Amino acid sequence: MIVKKFEAETMPLAMKKVKQEMGVQAIILNSRKKKTKGIFGLFKKIRIEITAAIESGPPEAGHTVSEKDVPPRTSAGAGEQQRKETVRAPSSDPARAAKEEPETENHISAFLEHELNPEILQEIRKEENEAAPFWGRVRDHLHKGITEIPAASRPGDNKYIHLIGPTGVGKTTTAAKLAANAILDDNLSVGFITTDTYRIAAIEQLRTYARLLDIPMEVVYNLEDYRKAREEMKDKDLVIIDTAGRNYKDSSYVSELQKIIDFEEEADTILVLSMTSKFKDIESVYKRFSEVPLHSLIFTKMDESGSFGAAVSLAVKYKKSVSFVTTGQNVPDDITTLPLSELTEQLLKEIETSE
Repeated sequence: MIVKKFEAETMPLAMKKVKQEMGVQAIILNSRKKKTKGIFGLFKKIRIEITAAIESGPPEAGHTVSEKDVPPRTSAGAGEQQRKETVRAPSSDPARAAKEEPETENHISAFLEHELNPEILQEIRKEENEAAPFWGRVRDHLHKGITEIPAASRPGDNKYIHLIGPTGVGKTTTAAKLAANAILDDNLSVGFITTDTYRIAAIEQLRTYARLLDIPMEVVYNLEDYRKAREEMKDKDLVIIDTAGRNYKDSSYVSELQKIIDFEEEADTILVLSMTSKFKDIESVYKRFSEVPLHSLIFTKMDESGSFGAAVSLAVKYKKSVSFVTTGQNVPDDITTLPLSELTEQLLKEIETSE
């Protein structure tokens, strides 16, 4: 396999370079924005960098790539097989392929730029219904995936909610929003438990919310404390457990959580993620936290995000519902339920208007 990086001022120009040098069989492994060094650290410019690969050398000049040019695939594992499938699989009808290729290439570039998982685009190019426009096939594929996702439970359906996730995503503020809305809208009795003993500020922040909402709060340091705290709040309708945010790359993080929280107890464990993150980053976070049972997702910082592609991609790929999205720091206002189908339509509209 030949792997190479390409740079250009825009995504379409970078994709054009890939196509010219490696052909339509190129596999897009990664895309990112990078800053040039500039002059004395000033006047930096943003460029697009694409990492692409091909299983064999690029096509010879004047040679049209066809199905027979694709090397036979081995029975590799599912993950490796997906990486080897190309987003740009050629059409079986060369005339139609030549007609639709520029438009399809533009759509692919737009979807990649908005953080839609390349694997989704690969799957769509392999589908049999090639008569439908590529844009419509993306919409149909995403909505079909959404129908396979179980509905998220509501606060109060289960007495306990664990909020877990990496540092900086806003778990404590989200806990306060959930509690305030449960009290004000659903008239539920609520309690807080926090395991975030790494930061005194985090404890004081949650304690302030507890005082304002006039609800109890317990700080736990180990599994015994956790079980005692749950027993103390057994009369509550809803107990929200806030956890410490740590570097998800630390392999010991989740195992440390398991020493404090009994994830086997009946509870909804919700992974909190930032919508401003790239797909490959939130997928890495998801894989790390999937060592414990995950029931749904909450995406924060929707108001700061330039794209919803990563959020939609993760939910569809791992069949996880999105319980809530947050749109700011205000408690209790800046949190809402947003059906994944609606988030997907917003993504498609966002891409369509940017083209």
